Amino acid sequence: MVACDFLVVVTARFRTLYVFLLMEIRTRRIVHCNLTAHPTAGWTLQQFREAIPSDHSYGFLIRDRDSIFSTEVDQQLKAFGLRVLRTPPRAPQANAYCERLAGTVRRECLDFMIPLGERHLGRILAEWVTHYNQGRPHSSLGPGIPESVEMLFPAQPCGRHFSAKDRKVGSRAILGGLHHEYRWERNAA
Repeated sequence: MVACDFLVVVTARFRTLYVFLLMEIRTRRIVHCNLTAHPTAGWTLQQFREAIPSDHSYGFLIRDRDSIFSTEVDQQLKAFGLRVLRTPPRAPQANAYCERLAGTVRRECLDFMIPLGERHLGRILAEWVTHYNQGRPHSSLGPGIPESVEMLFPAQPCGRHFSAKDRKVGSRAILGGLHHEYRWERNAA
């Protein structure tokens, strides 16, 4: 099951941009994220074509009643093998996963950065989406990460604790230090 929604962002020059988010509900992974100044039904349909592979295993798509989702978009999604579930009018809780994701994008990223334009917002979102999918723990996953990445763990654990004499904790700054990801690294010999 996947869910989608649009997020509105205002740039430093007071230009309104629309961010399309598509997320897989079971893993909480952001499948696709793109932005435009002028969303149309054709543009939205192209986003679905880019995001959903032909051999997908999704059965349902949850979306709101935004006018951008025309009957043509719904027909094409049905041709993709998806059953479209429209949320009831004035019921944002019906698409709670995407509404929560939009809030997370705002709280963890856009509340601290003012994008200068479309390209700048695209770079910010690309870095944040990678962090969200591969480095940020999600408590709903127990805590887990949607796309697990190989971490370098010390060898030969001793009981519950381990000696990491040849290892150190390294960090990587995300969005200029707004967030950090931590991992084990080998010490220089």
